[in-house]
Amino acid sequence: MPLSWNEIRSRAVAFSKEWEGACSESAEAKSFWDAFFSIFGITRRRIASFESPVKRSDEQGGFIDLLWKGNLLVEHKSRGKDLGRAAKQAFDYFPGIKERDLPRFVVVSDFARFRLYDLDEETTHEFPLEDLHRNIRLFGFIAGYQTRSFGHEDPVNVMAAEKLGLLHDQLKEEGYDSQSLEPFLVRMLFCLFAEDTAIFERSGLRDYVQKRTADDGSDLGMHLAGLFQTLNTAPDKRQANLDEQMAEFPYVNGRLFAEYLPLAAFNAKMRETLLDCCALDWSRISPAIFGSLFQSIMDKAARRNLGAHYTSETNILKALRPLFLDDLRDEYARCRNSVKKLRDFHAKLSRLRIFDPACGCGNFLVVAYRELRMLELDVLRTLHQKQETGFLNISELTLLDVDQFIGIEIEEFPAQIAQVALWLTDHQMNLRLSEEFGQYFVRLPLIKSPRIYHGNALDVDWREVAQPADVSYLVGNPPFVGAKFLNDTQREERNRTFHDTQNAGLLDYVSCWYRKAAEYMQESPRLRAALVSTNSITQGEQAGVLWPDLFRLGVRINFAHRTFQWNSEARGKAAVHCVIVGFALEDAPRKWIFEYETVKGEPHAVPATNINPYLVDAPDIVITNRGRALCDVPPIGIGNKPIDDGNYLFTPDERAEFIRLEPQSEPWFRRWLGSQEFLNGIERWCLWLGDCPPDQLRQMPYARKRVAAVRDFRLASKSAPTRKLAETPTRFHVENMPASAFLLVPKVSSERRHYIPIGFVEPSTLVSDLVFIVPGATLFHFGVLSSLLHNAWMRAVAGRLESRYRYSAQLVYNNFPWPETTATRMEAIVAAAQSVLDARAEFQDATMADLYDPVSMPRSLHDAHRALDRAVERAYRTQPFTNEPERVAFLLDRYRGLVKMN
Repeated sequence: MPLSWNEIRSRAVAFSKEWEGACSESAEAKSFWDAFFSIFGITRRRIASFESPVKRSDEQGGFIDLLWKGNLLVEHKSRGKDLGRAAKQAFDYFPGIKERDLPRFVVVSDFARFRLYDLDEETTHEFPLEDLHRNIRLFGFIAGYQTRSFGHEDPVNVMAAEKLGLLHDQLKEEGYDSQSLEPFLVRMLFCLFAEDTAIFERSGLRDYVQKRTADDGSDLGMHLAGLFQTLNTAPDKRQANLDEQMAEFPYVNGRLFAEYLPLAAFNAKMRETLLDCCALDWSRISPAIFGSLFQSIMDKAARRNLGAHYTSETNILKALRPLFLDDLRDEYARCRNSVKKLRDFHAKLSRLRIFDPACGCGNFLVVAYRELRMLELDVLRTLHQKQETGFLNISELTLLDVDQFIGIEIEEFPAQIAQVALWLTDHQMNLRLSEEFGQYFVRLPLIKSPRIYHGNALDVDWREVAQPADVSYLVGNPPFVGAKFLNDTQREERNRTFHDTQNAGLLDYVSCWYRKAAEYMQESPRLRAALVSTNSITQGEQAGVLWPDLFRLGVRINFAHRTFQWNSEARGKAAVHCVIVGFALEDAPRKWIFEYETVKGEPHAVPATNINPYLVDAPDIVITNRGRALCDVPPIGIGNKPIDDGNYLFTPDERAEFIRLEPQSEPWFRRWLGSQEFLNGIERWCLWLGDCPPDQLRQMPYARKRVAAVRDFRLASKSAPTRKLAETPTRFHVENMPASAFLLVPKVSSERRHYIPIGFVEPSTLVSDLVFIVPGATLFHFGVLSSLLHNAWMRAVAGRLESRYRYSAQLVYNNFPWPETTATRMEAIVAAAQSVLDARAEFQDATMADLYDPVSMPRSLHDAHRALDRAVERAYRTQPFTNEPERVAFLLDRYRGLVKMN
């Protein structure tokens, strides 16, 4: 067990006095460093060697004065020698050292001075011998004290996962029992972490493997099995003749090593892989993300994109801070001047229970525990300062423990990782406590365990896992599976969860956790929750199905992160656009909406009076499908749907060749537009024979072949209505061909655009069912539909196809609250709308996609749209809008008024 800092500091003072006059470079130097290690209660010969042979960078042989593989290299000189030359000599040894044995720290000394290089942090510290006690914490790594900030950006997280992934592959390839492989690796994870964080003796596992096992790995599995058994055996129950080095490993308990696992057979290559794992500094691992990385190593394909398989701590904190951490921090600030209030607050922290019903590898629980322990550390520090007490028994100080954290996980392996990750976090925080108060504290043997339940959260009664009255906060990141991508089991689970909800088939899988959480809260109305979800549950048809159901159960939204991009930096990983919804059965005294300028931007908090399902400050309104427009505007419809297997559609070259073969077909070709053709300027043609007289059609054998192919295609369909259409093969399934110019609205458009490009189309052009059309639309209608107000409405209530906007006639157009305006205002809109068309006309060779790309949008078109926005907004009110949520809130309020009038 490491010594306390007070003891180490006292020993450092004594060491400085003892060696004050030393000057020799040889034998005396060895005694110097033996004594130096003893400052920390460490026997040097157990972990480090003198005069290790090595080949220098100049290919000449040499001897390293002291080498602790993977940790420390020392080059020692006589008093007064040049430390710069000593450092150069030390670094010249590096090419001759195995990569896994390269040290993090380099020390050069001449008895009178120390110079310490930290190669990870890229820092250098130099001080005289008499100041050693003032700088002794720089050498805390020798005793196992290392204070770190843990972040997903540290590459050691990915390196560690890759190394364990290799060991996994090797064991699997050699036929190690698949059911035992995962728990075996979980145990190895704990052991690797333990030897770098003072649970074991420093480098204890690595030292044992190197010294006690054969180079060919033949006996390594046997030794690891013995180690696991030892870790699960109390010292008083161990055999008296147990190997001395094995006996130094502590009693862990916690049932982590209790289960029998088959003996793993290793070879030389696998032994080397394990030693490579040992060489990494596992004290730098972040349990908050390593679990997910570790889980991903089970899949070689997933491993190529390791960065995509964890939830960043930044995103986790977006849920945890407004749910409870910010309030607790505020409460701590209010009570920090009163010892009694601080003690009461500390006791309150110990009573908190955090429940994640889709915990995976425990990311949310780990970060929550770490943050609560950091808050507890602040409380303890303040209490210590106020009470002005001296020596403290820090093992009695901390009141928080891992059994305050509860989870449900459907897969066994992640559930095991979650439990271990919480134990590792507990130890990291105990080390921080040790660092703060100068005493070493380790919670061994493991008495308490995280309450991780292995099961299906949608089958389990959550009350059997934890009673609602015992839970303080519910938080998590349930699985993202769209409604159209559910497998049969997931679909049945969704339908069972929403057994009494109409149109539940529209809901994504994540909705089930919202419903289960709302039901769970009924027995504890003060319980608060926050769930991460794809943003689809706050858009389109889903919002109109899910939220009335939750409102019926009393749910109130208390904070929300509007759409932002979940981790998506890994190659080949599509961006996931998410929201976070914080909710309860009671209104919070303060409500917050976190806005994002862009989906990749940083959030800024905006206070709200009420947060509705579209995550704007507006009344609790949901938009549902409407068969006809709410206001007096031209009806919207879809384009033509041929069901022709492509027989009537032609590229320009195909059309030219067809006309060459059959010249009389030329009058029956018409331009064809769908969303892609309209947006990207793609030229396509349609052979429209629905109006072709029979006598003319009989004169066109090539056209008749196309008609016959369409008939055969429809007859082969499994759909009875489609087979019926085979009776009229020249006609389309849906025909919508206005006699005059009409407005075209693409059904799908890029989310990068501020405005969905729409435009007028002449009646000679046929359009597909991938667009909507508005026959009879005027420049006024074009202007309003092209405005930022209408596009804000669309973004709020429309659904998405992947992340792209999916315009809806029944949701977006028919529910849109048009302005009641004066003739003057209408004329202003018409004039501004014409200016938009004129600005487009300046760029004849540009496509709509070119014109409306936010990067390449011409200035004249940009300015014309801004003028149109102002004209349309003045038709609603004189006061300008400041942002999109304000526009949406205004439109929802107007919508509510119009619905009441109707």
